Amino acid sequence: MTSENRNMILAIVLSMAVLVAWQYFSGIPEMERQRQAAQQQQAQQQAAQQQAPGTETSAQVPGAQAPAPASGTPPTTAPAVAKALTRAEALALSPRVAIDTPRVVGTVALKGGRIDDLSLKDYRETVDPKSPIIVLLSPSGGPTPFYAEFGWVSGANNVKVPTSETVWTAPAGATLTNKTPLVLTWDNGAGLTFRRTVSVDDNYMFDVKDEVQNTGTAPVSLNPFALISRHGTPHTLGYYILHEGLIGVTSDAGLHEIKYKDIAEKKSETFPSTGGWLGITDKYWAATVIPGNEEKVQARFSASTLGTDFAYQTDFLGDTVTIAPGATAAAGGRLFAGAKEVRVVDGYKSSLGIDRFDLLIDWGWFYFITKPLFLLIDWIYKGVGNFGVAILIVTVLIKGLFFPLANKSYASMAKMKAVQPEIQALRERFGDDKVKLQQEMMEIYKKEKINPIAGCLPILIQIPVFFALYKTLFVTIEMRHAPFFGWIKDLSAPDPTTIFNLFGLIPWDPGQVPVIGHFLLLGVWPIIMGMTMWAQMKLNPAPPDPTQKMIFDWMPLIFTFMLGSFASGLVIYWAWNNTLSVLQQSIIMRRNGVKVELWDNVRELFGRKKPKAT
Repeated sequence: MTSENRNMILAIVLSMAVLVAWQYFSGIPEMERQRQAAQQQQAQQQAAQQQAPGTETSAQVPGAQAPAPASGTPPTTAPAVAKALTRAEALALSPRVAIDTPRVVGTVALKGGRIDDLSLKDYRETVDPKSPIIVLLSPSGGPTPFYAEFGWVSGANNVKVPTSETVWTAPAGATLTNKTPLVLTWDNGAGLTFRRTVSVDDNYMFDVKDEVQNTGTAPVSLNPFALISRHGTPHTLGYYILHEGLIGVTSDAGLHEIKYKDIAEKKSETFPSTGGWLGITDKYWAATVIPGNEEKVQARFSASTLGTDFAYQTDFLGDTVTIAPGATAAAGGRLFAGAKEVRVVDGYKSSLGIDRFDLLIDWGWFYFITKPLFLLIDWIYKGVGNFGVAILIVTVLIKGLFFPLANKSYASMAKMKAVQPEIQALRERFGDDKVKLQQEMMEIYKKEKINPIAGCLPILIQIPVFFALYKTLFVTIEMRHAPFFGWIKDLSAPDPTTIFNLFGLIPWDPGQVPVIGHFLLLGVWPIIMGMTMWAQMKLNPAPPDPTQKMIFDWMPLIFTFMLGSFASGLVIYWAWNNTLSVLQQSIIMRRNGVKVELWDNVRELFGRKKPKAT
């Protein structure tokens, strides 16, 4: 095999490795995963929307959580109640105080003092502006319980403290807004008065301050806690490159990313920490509890049996607080419950000093490429108003950045194509003498100053950028439901058209075909990408071996089908990058005296032979 063909094969193998890796680590093709997720979300939302969140007085199921134990640990989930309730029924079991801010709406349950009803005003289930808004937190007893709770545990002295059954008192007509905090009170009847002040900012951060006044005659020792609980194993997309599950940062052990199945096997993991944060994350949304930056806590990730499923919990337990007679003690924590917006998450990390809070967004191992790439795209987006256009502009900038290297690479490939007649003559001359053939070829390369390896450099450069853009499109909520032009309404989703139903003219969904359905979702942009890839490959030296030539001829078609189920933003990027490469390579080839036979190849593709030289 000649050096130029070996380089081309290497370049293609590298590209194929990236694409096959995505397919392998995804487990199930992306379109099928998204369809399953959409179906489940639709079913959940139908139950959730039986009552608009935050509009009626509501509550949770009694006994959904055991009272705070006397062992000095946060409360854990008890067995599920016998009767399954709708979200509306679960909400209706407790008096509530409304939450209403510019970005969230919901209620605080007076029974238990939980924040367990929260929806995000700015986000909807689909691109349809009339679709339901995202419901993040839900009460125990209903479908998909997911809530936050703060409080005290009494430890060995067995002092009566508020539990999930405690009904707090709120001022008449109270509403929690970003301007007005909510104050709850409860008297245990044994000399302790509990006071909880909840405030929320303009985004997704709640501040919870718990105070205890001791009017008794003896000192009391308590430990503050905060927890996030989620009942039932939620549907996850199952992608290797995306973490969904329990997450947190502790000062001693760093970042924790724990899958649901792993904690279900281990049952519990505890880590000492000073500050930090921990919670449960989905792809775009998360709920985390955050102790004070200097507070020493025991952080715990746990799972307990809940009927035939599990309940998952992250919690922290603070150091013992002793309250002397006549004294008042206070403890506090924060709750983040909302969308994982880069600007918002980074802002909390900076303004509140939360340790590595930006890792709530799964930037991955290539953080140093992925996040800067997003920030660049986002900065350009703010100027042009379209993420798709921003991606195109960033592609041009990247091309310009690597132009000197690409220029040398394409120049080398042009020279290699120019000496193809000489190489062919050598093959005919030396026949099966591979050693002599390689020696003579290297002499030609040395004489013409050709670097056989240089042809792989553009692909090698493109792979990390491809990965970073794929990650950015996949994990950042800013790309969710971001439109381009025409039929592309969501750059993070695959092209919704497909040639196999004539781009929507035939009322049939090829994706429903078992096993191969996702390969039939071949939209306009994947086809454009395949054409640009074919054009780029035709500019390279053609392999003399018929088998190799056949493989290379089929490669654009294979890539077209493989990329058909990828995010449309990624496919648009690849098509645009190929187009720029074709233009760049054509200009360089002409400058090196090589004829660009792209048009001849197009005619040959459609059955017309190249005109014979006269």
